[in-house]
This record gives sequence, structure tokens and C-alpha cells, in this order.
Amino acid sequence: MKKVAYIFLLVASPLCIFSCEQANQQDVLPKPPIDEAVQASVFETIIDASSFSNYTVFESQWNYLYPWGSDHNGSARMYGSTTDHNHISLSNSELTLTASKISWNEGNSSTHNVPIHYHSGAIHAKHQILINDQFPNYEVRGTFQAPSTTGTWPAFWLTAVNSWPPESDILEFKGNNENWFNTFRTSSDVSTTRVAVSSPGSWHIYKAWITKVNATEVDIHYYIDGVWKGVHRGNFVGKPMWIIINLQMEGSSGSPGPTTNTIYKAKDIYIGRSRAY
Repeated sequence: MKKVAYIFLLVASPLCIFSCEQANQQDVLPKPPIDEAVQASVFETIIDASSFSNYTVFESQWNYLYPWGSDHNGSARMYGSTTDHNHISLSNSELTLTASKISWNEGNSSTHNVPIHYHSGAIHAKHQILINDQFPNYEVRGTFQAPSTTGTWPAFWLTAVNSWPPESDILEFKGNNENWFNTFRTSSDVSTTRVAVSSPGSWHIYKAWITKVNATEVDIHYYIDGVWKGVHRGNFVGKPMWIIINLQMEGSSGSPGPTTNTIYKAKDIYIGRSRAY
């Protein structure tokens, strides 16, 4: 909603779908091509690092909880609001999501019918990703300190506004040090690239570059710390997607989860797009 950023455009490369690729295969992947014709004047910054600078700026660009409410697919129920920052807090231009174990019965998740064992935090951007002729390229990136012990399930992801899928998981740890880049075309048609990350609890940059390649499909290039890890193709053109940062617990990351507080931090979020007209 502000400024202009300089970026290079990745043009379409031959279709390359990776399924459960390991990190040690990255050296054999071709580098995505670069088209130097895209100039700064056609690239727009939507969200930048200032969005976590204070609560006023944050609340103008982000919403508390998931787009659909407080519950999803794990054992954590999300809490947070303009007056409740116990699980969603800001400091030094960093976002902190905190998951805390609860000792009482709070019932089951309203979406997946699993018992609630934690209170935690989730946010989603007011801006929605939409790839089309007018906006054929998006860059989505952020710097994160992610928990990776059993029972911790942090994520930075895009998911359908209207009818799921599409979905693109840019950061997802499921109880160990492997990041899962996932692209869902249907519930059973999924591309996954798994990459071992050294010390996920240290700061690392996770990025997706999404580019329209034909009337219905996009290529999604995934990166960690500026190193290209793979590309997936999906039929996402014309389908709006939410941008979500959340700290879910247990579920796909195993159980039991931690009994002490779990911390997930984010900073330097950047969302930008090219404008064709």
C-alpha cells in the first residue's frame, strides 16, 4: 500500500514439479531464469517491514486470528485482539506468537474436532494475493525464528479465500528441522519439496516468487536465505489467497507437545507485486 521496490522478474521455465525433494539435491536444480526488463517503476510494495513497528500500523495491515476464526487443524486455539496481546505481540518491529499449554478442558477444535491443549496466535493480512493479467507476479517473503521440536507446527502460508485449494506453504515445520514447501492443487494433487534447515530457531528468510505462466497456471519458486530450493506449478490464476502466519501445535507435528511456552518470531515481512497495467 506504499512504496516501490526494485526486483527482477523470473520468467517461465519449463515445468518442473518436485515431490519430496531433499535439500542435498538443490545443487542439481537449474537456476530460474531472470528477465531484466522489469523495472522498479512497475513493481509495487504492498506490505513492508514497518507493518510490525507498532500496533496502529499492524492493525491497519493485519487482522488477528485466522480468516475463519480461532480454530484450525491442530490442538491450539488462537487468541488475540486489539486488547489482548498475550499470544500475539510486537516489540522492536518483530512479531511474536506464543503458544501456552492449558490445564483445563476447552473442548474440541470447531474445524477438525481435536481436543484443545494450547492457546496460541495467528494473524492474516488484509491484502489478498491474486495473480491475474494485471498482477502477474508476486513476491512473498519474511524472516523467521521457527520452533522445530515435537508438537510445534509454525507456518507462513497462502490459502484460498473462496474454495480450497489453492494453498502454498512457504514455511512449515512439523516437529523437526525440515521445512515443507507445499503446493496444493487438490487435496490429493500436491507438490512437496522438503529442505533440512540448520537451526530453524535462528533467523532465516523464507520466500515464494509467484509468476503467471499461462491463462490458468502459475509457477511458485521457493527460497530459503536467498537460495532457490524448487518450483511447483499450480492452477491458481484468478483465485485470491489469504496470507497467514500462525503457530499451530501438535497435529501433524506429533504429540505430546511442549509443556512450557513455545515462541515463533517474524520480522521484515515483504509483499510486493508487478503491475502490468
